[in-house]
Amino acid sequence: MAFGEAASAPAPSPAPSPARIPNAALWLGPLGLIPFVAGALAPWLLPAERLPDAGLALAGYGAVILSFLGGVHWGLAAPAGRPLQIGLSVLPSLIGWLALLVANLYAPAPALWLLAAAFAALLPGDLLAAGRGLAPPWYPRLRLPLTLVAVACLAVGALA
Repeated sequence: MAFGEAASAPAPSPAPSPARIPNAALWLGPLGLIPFVAGALAPWLLPAERLPDAGLALAGYGAVILSFLGGVHWGLAAPAGRPLQIGLSVLPSLIGWLALLVANLYAPAPALWLLAAAFAALLPGDLLAAGRGLAPPWYPRLRLPLTLVAVACLAVGALA
């Protein structure tokens, strides 16, 4: 290129397919299941006197992830200013807090059942959001298996 000639811009990267799960979500979603699986396996891996601690840890992680999923809905609703969806998006955090309260004041098992029910109840809202074009088309394909594993692990933890 001679002095004074304009450099050509690099060719733009092709846009990712809206139906394809992004690589980061494809990796981080399943990796986020590790604490759920560890909590479900705790009864077979830990001494009996540590089981209440394992239940509290599983409840804590479940509450955090449930709150995160509520935040997803807040993020989907905020740009359009949908007040009902914004209002409903805080419920997962409140349910997670209630579960932690129950786990700490009473026992982990009822808290784990509450969290399992909340994850299961949130899934139809996620599917509906994607069906209405409010969430990416790939979101249900990510959320469904992650939710099934999380609910199963919470149930196993509650039964321990």
